[in-house]
Parts: sequence; structure tokens; C-alpha cells
Amino acid sequence: MKPMSKSCPEPPDDSPASTYPPKLASIIDLFESLPEEEKRENLIAYSEQSKKHEPKPGETFDLEDVRKDEECTDTVGVFMKVDPEKRAHFRITLGPQVQTLTKAMTSILCKGLEGTTLDDIMALPADFVPRIVGGNLVRIRSQTVYYILTRMKSAAKVYLNRLRAAS
Repeated sequence: MKPMSKSCPEPPDDSPASTYPPKLASIIDLFESLPEEEKRENLIAYSEQSKKHEPKPGETFDLEDVRKDEECTDTVGVFMKVDPEKRAHFRITLGPQVQTLTKAMTSILCKGLEGTTLDDIMALPADFVPRIVGGNLVRIRSQTVYYILTRMKSAAKVYLNRLRAAS
């Protein structure tokens, strides 16, 4: 039996580029490197940071969407500002009944998608979610883990549709 190598294998030269924005890709990589217990601890830590992603006094936005949907336990507000390069900057408000996992995904997505183009947000596959939260939590809380991403993509789509209609 050959001894196991302690170094990480190199990816093949023809491996595809990441389909994720760089900030999100590094969060995904972090979570994939963690055992389940540490994943949960980090999700809780991210959930505790969700208030940092709320709108600041005096901020203005290109799109504001505040509502309570059937698949969420409380009202969620998605606020998006788009810079001249068509890069999105999100702020999110969460009602007091919003679950820990939704709070965690809010922080992860606000941080991971900061400055991402609208087109890249629209093209973002949702397959990274289980890589962050783990398959078990995805099964238990399937609607919760995808909710904020769906709302952010919806905001990007509405904004892009407005741009098309105006031109």
C-alpha cells in the first residue's frame, strides 16, 4: 500500500474557470474544507453578521423590494444599487422571525456577490448552496437555503428588464 501524499493535488490544466464570482468562490472553498460541525459553527457566525448587510441611513437604491413571501417566515427587503459598470451592491433587511440559515445565506450572498455584474448574478447556478450548507441542511430546509439567492436574482432581472424597456 502506497503512503498517502500530504500535498494537495494540482487541478488539471484544462480545468474550467470557476463559474462563481471570486468572493463567493472563496467562501465556497472555505466551507468545503470544513467538517460538518465547523460548517454549522461558521453558518451561525455568518448569521450573526446579517445586520451588517442592512441599508445604512441615507443610502439610496435603484431597486427596493420589501415583502413577505409564502416560503419565508417573515418580511425580507432586498435593496440593490447598480454602479455605472452594471455591478450590483445588495443590502438586505430581515424580519425578526427569519431563520438562522436564511440569515447566514444573506451574509454569505451579500459578501460573495458584492460588486458582481447583473449578468453574472443572473447566470449564477444555485449548485453552490449545498457545498456551503451541506446536503443534510439542504434537504431539511430546501426552501430556506435558496430563498435569498432567488430574491437577489429576481431584483437583478427586474432591473435589467427596466433597462431594456427604457432603451
